[in-house]
Amino acid sequence: MKQSMRHKQILELVSEYSYLSTEDLVNILEVSPQTMRRDLKELAENNLIRRHHGGATCISSTLNSDYRDRKSFFSKQKQAIAQEVAKMIPNGASLFIDIGTTPEAVAHALLNHKSLYIVTNNINAAHILMNNETFKITVASGDLRPDGGIIGEATVHFVSKFSLDFAVLGISAIDNDGAMLDFDFHEVQVKRAIIKNAQTIILPVDHSKFSRRAVVRVGALSDVNHLLTNRPPQETIRRFLQEHNVNLHIVE
Repeated sequence: MKQSMRHKQILELVSEYSYLSTEDLVNILEVSPQTMRRDLKELAENNLIRRHHGGATCISSTLNSDYRDRKSFFSKQKQAIAQEVAKMIPNGASLFIDIGTTPEAVAHALLNHKSLYIVTNNINAAHILMNNETFKITVASGDLRPDGGIIGEATVHFVSKFSLDFAVLGISAIDNDGAMLDFDFHEVQVKRAIIKNAQTIILPVDHSKFSRRAVVRVGALSDVNHLLTNRPPQETIRRFLQEHNVNLHIVE
């Protein structure tokens, strides 16, 4: 059986049963344990399943991954993408930095810049950025989440007071029709305000975002000026970007 067909069957089985052990999957698909472990590793790296207690569980479209798990996903890819984002932002610029582990990687990559004015609703990013004494950092007001994100009506109102040069946006998923998706309705309202109040929107995402699903629509990729990712997206997304003059940057 081809790997692509095997992966499809694994996803269907895990979706049906919510959890299956590696041994169960080996017996059902009649492959070696080594082959199954490689399959599960690849599917987990693409964020299609979660490896758990010697097996695999499905990933719900209504719940985001644990923050600590997300922070470890694709760290090398995120760092490379973040370095490219940093090259797009000149010294002295003003920018929003959104919630998310990739925006936090961008915060790290910006530390060698000078005299940036930064507005953020991401406590973790603010903590990173405060290491550069030339930066002016403004932290949004609102409700603080356990992962360091600040959201709520007060946050939307706060963000709407600014007009900045750039925004580094974080999202959870990109649908085949070009929709940007996330999990938290209140967080999405803040993202929409950030998009509305920045001149240039930069969306850095690792390739897993093109295979995930989420339930709340942020907007469309046509709202973005630059999309940076580590693998070429599917053809439908590439066509959408071309039709809407969105710059696609593939970071090897």
